[in-house]
Amino acid sequence: MRAFLVSSFDNAPTVENVPAPIAKNDEVLLDIAACGLNFADLLMAKGTYQDTPVPPFTLGMEVCGTVTALGPNVTTPAIGTRVAVFGGNGGLAEQGVFPAALCRPVPDDMPSDVAAGFMVAYGTSHLVLTRRAQLQKGETLLVLGAAGGVGLTAVEIGKAMGATVIAVARGADKLAVAKSAGADHLIDSTTEDITEAVRALGGADVVYDPVGGDAFKAALRACNREARVIVIGFASGDVPAIPANIILVKNITVIGFYWGGYLRFNPTALADSLDELMAWYAQGRLRPHISHVMPLKDAAKALELMRNRTSTGKVVVTP
Repeated sequence: MRAFLVSSFDNAPTVENVPAPIAKNDEVLLDIAACGLNFADLLMAKGTYQDTPVPPFTLGMEVCGTVTALGPNVTTPAIGTRVAVFGGNGGLAEQGVFPAALCRPVPDDMPSDVAAGFMVAYGTSHLVLTRRAQLQKGETLLVLGAAGGVGLTAVEIGKAMGATVIAVARGADKLAVAKSAGADHLIDSTTEDITEAVRALGGADVVYDPVGGDAFKAALRACNREARVIVIGFASGDVPAIPANIILVKNITVIGFYWGGYLRFNPTALADSLDELMAWYAQGRLRPHISHVMPLKDAAKALELMRNRTSTGKVVVTP
């Protein structure tokens, strides 16, 4: 079968012919219909992600596919079931083996490309805004990188929770995408001062930051007292130092959040969050945005779209 393989961290991943996998204990084999890309895939290709396997391995953290074989001790999900799964890697391939316990049946009305990019982005925003930041109706949520894979879901979920949402993104086109997801106020980070613009709107009660760098520093200065600042990632490539004097004086809480970690220490919280999100999708409350769907042969180009920040929402590869 074909797979987008990381052979070493010194070389770019390439599409290679590799042996088809076999489902072992606690695993299922999927024919993969679609794989959602994440910024973490870029880090994993370079060996800088916190959960990077030892090469060689196949990139692709989350997939949608059909169960075609069960491991020796597996009874569910049944063969023929279409499922979504966060496997951490192995998704950019024609087939893959994944833990049966992590597979979630996909509703018939959810397309495979949507299901493949749903779990990480929506799961991240929902769990951190509800459980960790405890966003309240009427509060102001500031979303950095608001047109990106996770940022756009934060806009949508924040609005669904009753917050006033300020979206920060680069350029009019990306801001238009954030507005369509429900943003109340728009800030163009290429032309506007984030701190001044947010302060003019009354300041931020919760900051959602997948960007880091200067944007983090600007948002922190625009926080209201007792604000919560959520650290999701560092798409800018700059991990900022946190000025403790600011968080002290304003009684600000800085919250670190890694969605995949819940698989190890609290999978129930993650499962409950995803169940609620699936219900919201069924009710028509969520409208996932996919800017690009590309074939496996163009997986490298798909990753470049994220690296260059030319995509909005999710980028999906269909093997």
